[in-house]
Amino acid sequence: MNYRKVFLLFALPFLLTLRMVAQQPPSNKKLDAMIIQGMKDWKVPGLAAIVVKDGQVAFQKTYGVKNLATKEAVDGNTLFNMASTTKAVVAIAMGMLVDDGKLNWDDKVVDHLPYFKLSDSYTTANARIKDLFTHNLGLGNTDALWIIDSVSTHETIRRFQFAKPTYPLRGGFTYQNIMYAVAGEVIAKVSGKPWNEFVKERVFDPLGMTRTQAVAKNIFKAGNYVTPYLDDHDDGMVEVDYGFSDQIGPAGMICSTANDISKYLTFLVNDGVSQADTLLKPKTFKYIFEPHSFLGTNGIYPTNTLTKPNWNTYGLGWFQQDYKGHKLDFHTGSLFGLVAIAGIMHDKNIAVYVFANLDHAELRHAIMYKALDLYGFNDDSRDWHTEVYKLYNGFREESIKKSRKKLDERIKNSTTSLALASYTGTYTNDMLGSAKVALKNNVLQINFNDFISYDTEHWHYDTFITNKDPRFYEKLMVRFELNTDGEVEEFDFMGEVFTRVD
Repeated sequence: MNYRKVFLLFALPFLLTLRMVAQQPPSNKKLDAMIIQGMKDWKVPGLAAIVVKDGQVAFQKTYGVKNLATKEAVDGNTLFNMASTTKAVVAIAMGMLVDDGKLNWDDKVVDHLPYFKLSDSYTTANARIKDLFTHNLGLGNTDALWIIDSVSTHETIRRFQFAKPTYPLRGGFTYQNIMYAVAGEVIAKVSGKPWNEFVKERVFDPLGMTRTQAVAKNIFKAGNYVTPYLDDHDDGMVEVDYGFSDQIGPAGMICSTANDISKYLTFLVNDGVSQADTLLKPKTFKYIFEPHSFLGTNGIYPTNTLTKPNWNTYGLGWFQQDYKGHKLDFHTGSLFGLVAIAGIMHDKNIAVYVFANLDHAELRHAIMYKALDLYGFNDDSRDWHTEVYKLYNGFREESIKKSRKKLDERIKNSTTSLALASYTGTYTNDMLGSAKVALKNNVLQINFNDFISYDTEHWHYDTFITNKDPRFYEKLMVRFELNTDGEVEEFDFMGEVFTRVD
């Protein structure tokens, strides 16, 4: 037996691997090391990170597992949820219709979607196509609309007319998902096909994003997808239910993979050009990334305390701020145990993207800024993982303190005003639909729209607290109110009032 040949046969793959590791650019090694340490500290099950620089993939790697029970590894074709980074794709799709001459950014929404109606008639009449993307129409956040119901997109938009104005048209900034659902309906009306088919034909197919799904529920048929998790301060790491709400798909339901996202980032770094094919005109591409609404110096992200930007704006589907004297366009995405972040610095020709399957795994911010430093500025001076972990761990500890304080504020030994059976019945809310309160085994159960049910526990007086939601694992307060006759009249849930009808 030739032992030398046998040795080489088994040793060669190992030696080649060592050589490949040794040949990795220093930036890749540093980013990889930070991600590995970060995943241990944040307890992230699975993650994918991609960096594109000067039109080429500079870094792409997957980590961890899709599911903690099966231990199946994440790979380049594993589907994660893009969540709110979906919004940028929808803005691109609308831009393509602008390029086609089928609409303009300043067109009135009602001219393309006659059934569009808001609670304020002036805003309804004057809302423009671009306003659907900028979170400044003057309406509050109404995510309860899709969290506790699953009606059609059309019905979701119809019900949104009951959302009350909170500030004048274009006079503020409140993050708003429903308007992106409206944008999807405009795309469908103008193009003649559902928004998901339009983005597949005009964005995904030309870019070669073959695994990307615009309808989130389709991942179960496509296979090779991650399981969502949440690190609860009481119960530890828990698997949470998928919270896909395709009725507001354009707001955050696209699912994609590391391999596909690398092509998408290359398209962004190349200013809307893919393999010599211009998918978006330069003027339109530039318009999407221009500032369209203003957030002031504070912005909405806690990481501002670390980056200290001088300004914060919002483009069409992108948050914006200055970083090291350059404009950074970025956006996070969070959806019930699945998170993402996208960042692009155009004048540095660099784009970064991160997926993870752990609720609010803010390691994503550290990866983005570390990648920008390494590949954009050749700067390894900041320990982004430690800084971001310390920042967000502080918030976690503060949240735990608030939960404990809430327990202390609970009025012990208090009783309800009436017998539990008196709280049962049907309640309605013009925007959020119906709720049926029933008494089963001496426990009040609330069923919203035959979509989701909660068992409740008496908190104090006429206030109850739900069991933990299976998607975001939080307990929610339900406060009943009595009328002057001493009868139950309504209850408050997620800031909205449901009125009793029987």
